[in-house]
Amino acid sequence: MARSSSRSSDWGFPRWRGYGTDRGAATVRMCDRHGCDQPGDRPAPKSPNSPERWYFCMDHAAEYNRNWNYFEGLNAEEAAEREAKERGEASGYAESQHYAWGGPGDGTRSRDEMRALEVLELDPDADFDEIKAAWRRHAKANHPDVKPNDAKAAARFQSIQAAFEILRKAEERRTAA
Repeated sequence: MARSSSRSSDWGFPRWRGYGTDRGAATVRMCDRHGCDQPGDRPAPKSPNSPERWYFCMDHAAEYNRNWNYFEGLNAEEAAEREAKERGEASGYAESQHYAWGGPGDGTRSRDEMRALEVLELDPDADFDEIKAAWRRHAKANHPDVKPNDAKAAARFQSIQAAFEILRKAEERRTAA
């Protein structure tokens, strides 16, 4: 008389049967776009703030996202209010963009900005008025008109100009936000 074994045949190593041989057919959700026969594995919201989702293939998801209007159905005042609310909720994430893997400084300036401050011989916490004053001072001292035929002064002047441009653009980004 044969005993029935309760053990599965895939315990231990090596496996005694092929992978997935006992599984049934997997159900695949098809793309919700009419007439598409591709798998619909990319969810997309049916409307803003709705838990209901469409499921599209990659091509139709791209088309849907291209035509998506987040503020559809809102007047200008409601759209501005929603945008302000969401910017306020996400503002904590904007500050983290400067951390850049634990670079120098207190996290409010990027590495490029810190290097630019070093070129201008300023402290990391210098404000923009100090930056402008240092730029003018260094530019006057190293300008090619002041020191003609001096290659070191010309290179120094170019690095001062590049450093100031980096800091000026960073200041514009901060004041715009």
